[in-house]
Amino acid sequence: MNQKKYILIITGIIILAIIAYFIFSKGDKIQQITVRVKKGTFPIEVTTTGELIAKSSDKIYGPPALRQVQIWQVKIQDIIPDGTVVDSGQYVASLDKTEISTKIKDEETNLEKFQTQLTKTTLDTSLDLRSARDELINLKYGLEEKQITLEQSKYEPPATIRQVQIDLEKAQRTYEQAQKNYKLRYEKATANMQEVTASFTQAQRKLKDLQDVLKQFTITAPKKGMLIYRRNWDGNKLGIGATLNVWENIVAELPDLSSMISRTYVNEIDISKFKVGQPVKIGIDAFPEKKFTGKVTEVANIGEQQQNSNAKVFEVKIIINEFDSILRPAMTSKNTIVTAQIDNALSVPIETIFSNDSTSFVYKKDGGSILKQQVIVGQSNENEMIVKEGLKENDEVSLMQPENETHLKLITLPKEILAKYKEKPGKTAVKATDSKPLTLKTQSFPASLTKK
Repeated sequence: MNQKKYILIITGIIILAIIAYFIFSKGDKIQQITVRVKKGTFPIEVTTTGELIAKSSDKIYGPPALRQVQIWQVKIQDIIPDGTVVDSGQYVASLDKTEISTKIKDEETNLEKFQTQLTKTTLDTSLDLRSARDELINLKYGLEEKQITLEQSKYEPPATIRQVQIDLEKAQRTYEQAQKNYKLRYEKATANMQEVTASFTQAQRKLKDLQDVLKQFTITAPKKGMLIYRRNWDGNKLGIGATLNVWENIVAELPDLSSMISRTYVNEIDISKFKVGQPVKIGIDAFPEKKFTGKVTEVANIGEQQQNSNAKVFEVKIIINEFDSILRPAMTSKNTIVTAQIDNALSVPIETIFSNDSTSFVYKKDGGSILKQQVIVGQSNENEMIVKEGLKENDEVSLMQPENETHLKLITLPKEILAKYKEKPGKTAVKATDSKPLTLKTQSFPASLTKK
């Protein structure tokens, strides 16, 4: 019995020893996680959020003759879903026909009115000119009668002959005046007919123009491609119910997906860092495993104000070097722009830099012990920070605070070094909470929060 109890006690001690070994060895490992100080080219990067757009696209326009028929606005009554792949000549959208249908009915009424007026004028002209021609014929007969009377009166007294001559002259003058009047009446009738005919023809042409424009209210694709909705000034998509006008008569677009651009917006504080030609690393939120490269192609000279904010931002366009069929307009991209590179710089992960008030320090490994070493830091990127003073290449620094941190004394830098960097405030100051790792955040501007 005593032997069994003895065995149980020994077994328990061994188990406790094993558990203690794993606990303390794990703790030691955590405390001993260190990284080496690197020396080399240090990239200064700014990370922003952007939106993919096509470098170029074909516009799908509405009816081009809207202004000609005096229609200034028209609504999209129906349109196929955004992102649909269409073929050349395939149906895309239809426009609201209410206004143009009303105009067509009005013009049909006007055309009937001018048709009636043309018929009436034609009949009136025919009757008037026929009456004038009959009058000329009668006057000609009367003139011939006067001539015969004059020939038969040669044996009459002179007074009678003279009277007949006077009657003949009057008949001659009346006939000539009637001929001139007929010519004037004919010209007047011709002018009236031309005026009415012109009005009738104009009404016919206007009705035909309206009917031709009406046929264009059904929109088809000019070529094969993926249809995307256009956006208005605040970035909203213009689908069913959107209004087209004669100055921006675009129904949708067919982007060229072979060349894509990431459009992003940068804070006015950082815009001075951006230059055309800077290299960019690009990631797509929808496909995190995909990585692309690009370069800055355009930096706006004039800023824009964000909606519901006083912040000013500048548009920056980045062309993507590679082609991939997965890239689509309106996808969100993460753009890491290399704004500068510093040669022969010492750098460590940001997590290794700690701060107490205005003093920055690291936990440096020195043999089997840990030292609390003051450092002077410089610029940083998303993951690392430059160390100007306090460390040298291949030094090992801890990523975490040691358990005995409160008992460690800060090893300060020489006064002459501190004085040198104190003259340049703003380059070395790093603010953070007491004895906590520094974390630097780069402000980005989601496309949904900025002007499209």
